Amino acid sequence: MKVIAIYPGTFDPITNGHLDIISRASKLYDEVIVAVAVNRGKTPLFSLDERVDLVRLVTPEFSNVRVIGFDNLLVDCAKKQGANVILRGLRAVSDFEYEFQLAGMNRRLAPQLETMFLTPAEQYEFISSTMIREIAMLKGDVSCFVPQTVHQRLIEKFK
Repeated sequence: MKVIAIYPGTFDPITNGHLDIISRASKLYDEVIVAVAVNRGKTPLFSLDERVDLVRLVTPEFSNVRVIGFDNLLVDCAKKQGANVILRGLRAVSDFEYEFQLAGMNRRLAPQLETMFLTPAEQYEFISSTMIREIAMLKGDVSCFVPQTVHQRLIEKFK
């Protein structure tokens, strides 16, 4: 059986922590779908198209990784894409409660989908897209936290 993982998030912007998860997932699963979410509860810095484009630009080395945008329920998107695993990243204990609730709800909505958690490498545990945006907005250097392409786009956004 082919195991297809869907890795959802807003990726606003994609960070080196996200890339670490994608890299490791690409070795564990037959296919990894990075699903960039609209997320109406947030006001993103980058549009959905820009975020999908940025993820595609920084993941070409992974032959089994595909990038899509979505604006519906994750479980519906996962079913449509043929995924059988939802992949979530856990940075800290503070992420666990929320992610645990999400996993429970997703299991209730789609029992055939399993949720798996990966933690990023130590050097990426503290990185969040929110922090990256805030530092970049205040003209701080985020070049060691994001791919070069993303760094350039952040500089352009905050000119």
